[in-house]
Amino acid sequence: MDGQWLMEAVMRVIPLVLSLTVHEFAHAWSAWKLGDDTAAAQGRLTLDPLAHIDPLGSVLLPALGIPFGWAKPVPVNPARFRRGVNMGTGMMLTALAGPLSNLLLAIAGSVSYGLCLRLAPDTLQANPGLEVFMLYMVMGNIGLAVFNMLPIPPLDGSRVVERFLPYRMRDTWEKVVQLSPFLLLGIIFFGRRLISGPVSYIWGVLQNLSLSIGLS
Repeated sequence: MDGQWLMEAVMRVIPLVLSLTVHEFAHAWSAWKLGDDTAAAQGRLTLDPLAHIDPLGSVLLPALGIPFGWAKPVPVNPARFRRGVNMGTGMMLTALAGPLSNLLLAIAGSVSYGLCLRLAPDTLQANPGLEVFMLYMVMGNIGLAVFNMLPIPPLDGSRVVERFLPYRMRDTWEKVVQLSPFLLLGIIFFGRRLISGPVSYIWGVLQNLSLSIGLS
């Protein structure tokens, strides 16, 4: 096995596994805070990657260079939300916690990179793998946040749509849900343009953040 290929695979997989772990933990934590302990009872209220990763979607496909990945979905039972929590609102908040966690990780990665530029530039120059890892963390988390906010079931963005969808459009939405596997595959293979704009914009903002910290 080529050593360079193996190193590149590791550099792709580790940031993705960490990012997916935090994403799923955020779902479990938010559901738990709203009163639903379903995920916690199944051992998903943890930052242990082994509780969340899917061998195919979290490891094998990313290692092969496929720019897409997934983890085991966190179970949420809205009927277990505490009294006073609207089920639709609770599901939306639980769903939004995942992309928000990825956005926060991307910001944290950008800040860390900026601090390294400012305080330890020699470390980055001497360890190019560290720089690549940090850039993967930032870009990967931006991609996860934007992709998961697409309004296509079962992505997290669909929960926002369901929360605010007028009742008269429910039948139409159910037809969309039935087609969601095909829509999702279409987005994965042909829909990069849908997320490339938002990803590029956020990437530019966070690059400026890193440089403002590192060069100030």
